[in-house]
Amino acid sequence: MTNPLYDTLFGQHDQSSAVFLHLPDGSTLTYADFLGIAAQYAGYLTQAGLTAGDRVAVQIEKSPQALAVYAACAQAGLVFLPLNTAYTADEVAYFIENSGASIVLCDDRKRSALALIAKRCGSRLETLNADGSGSFADHAVTQPKTFQTVPRREDDLAAFLYTSGTTGRSKGAMLSQGNLLSNAKTLKDEWRFTSDDVLLHALPIFHTHGLFVASNITLLAGGQMIFLPKFDLDAMIANMPRATTLMGVPTFYTRLLGDPRFSKDLAAHMRLFVSGSAPLLAETHVQFEDRTGHRILERYGMTETNMNTSNPYDGERRAGTVGFPLPGVELKITDSQTGATLPQGEIGEIEVRGPNVFQGYWQMPEKTAEELRSDGFFITGDLGQIDADGYVSIVGRNKDLIISGGYNIYPKEIELLLDEQDGVLESAVIGVPHADFGESVVGVLVAMPDQELDLERIKASIGKSLARFKQPQKLVILPELPRNTMGKVQKKSLREKFALNPIE
Repeated sequence: MTNPLYDTLFGQHDQSSAVFLHLPDGSTLTYADFLGIAAQYAGYLTQAGLTAGDRVAVQIEKSPQALAVYAACAQAGLVFLPLNTAYTADEVAYFIENSGASIVLCDDRKRSALALIAKRCGSRLETLNADGSGSFADHAVTQPKTFQTVPRREDDLAAFLYTSGTTGRSKGAMLSQGNLLSNAKTLKDEWRFTSDDVLLHALPIFHTHGLFVASNITLLAGGQMIFLPKFDLDAMIANMPRATTLMGVPTFYTRLLGDPRFSKDLAAHMRLFVSGSAPLLAETHVQFEDRTGHRILERYGMTETNMNTSNPYDGERRAGTVGFPLPGVELKITDSQTGATLPQGEIGEIEVRGPNVFQGYWQMPEKTAEELRSDGFFITGDLGQIDADGYVSIVGRNKDLIISGGYNIYPKEIELLLDEQDGVLESAVIGVPHADFGESVVGVLVAMPDQELDLERIKASIGKSLARFKQPQKLVILPELPRNTMGKVQKKSLREKFALNPIE
């Protein structure tokens, strides 16, 4: 019996002297050296008493060693549970307790805060720091650099990823080996990755984008990664001439465009720029193409499914859309009340089905039944539409839908108009409580540097294009929009802010 995930992503590189990771200090790590570290980690985890199916929770900084823990879990048949490094100890406590993690890895600086929590949950606590030091590494170094891979099946669990919990307690999305492998294989082919590719990797690896998309594709293709601990503009510019591909969030691209060093010559060696995790403004698409001659490829995915759609590698990469369903993925637009499929062009809830769709929520059968239909379609909670050419567009989240006076209002339609106004850098449209209408529309604006916004002029301008019930009752200016670590605007916090502090 084999272990599909480990054998396909990692095992194929056993004994390979090819470079896998380029590190910030100028050193490199070969595939063989990386797998040697992973084998030692797998050996120690097994020696510590963990067996196939046990959970390994990690809240550690990005490093080659952190990535090796993922490889070790795959090899030992353990379930990898990466946690956002920004989570507080109280937040981590929920994940440890809910997952029943057998072992928790954290940075030395967080050990004291997590010690009592781990003890209460019956979890072993070890440390692993960004430089590779820590008690976990000290124990593992005594293990051999080879490990007998634990047999697993494609339907065995490989990872838990917890949702952000914006509408309640975070849910642990259970991802199988087959879920991860199917998506990596599809994306490798669709985006033409080969062993010649060098990916400029500045994403976190506690999220599906940086871990299960960027890293898995590179491993599958046998390519290399310039492995940066985080996005740093100077480091990105310095390393880009050595790279062929970049996967990023919109913030990466707006910051690059804001630096005059980012030029067509600098990007001449690149073949592909991919964006996701948050919507990319059409204006950014245009500016990027004007500056570099490259058109960014935007795609759509989520925690529970990895990637669902992608703009084409060959063909038109249409700004404002997320392209077409990936091979093997079925996508439909449905009425959120009845579940009936809607005609092409109408806005409704996006549902997807395919080998990439998760197995359900850990210990939450009711939530699983609510969101994962018996026929395999997952109700994403995203609102979208499919145009006449088959391109999918994301209109917003179902929970962000504004209902005012009985009318449905889609924030994206208003945001697109606001973003076009002179001096507006970006916008977010939310619904706030209203005594008569249920909700009223509020537009939150961020001004371009050194620009002053004339709110009355903006209201009058967008009013020409919007029915009266869609027009914002208020426009406000903030220095920046609240975002999560992946750059996604946190509308929940905006709604809370203005519900508690009504706008006069």
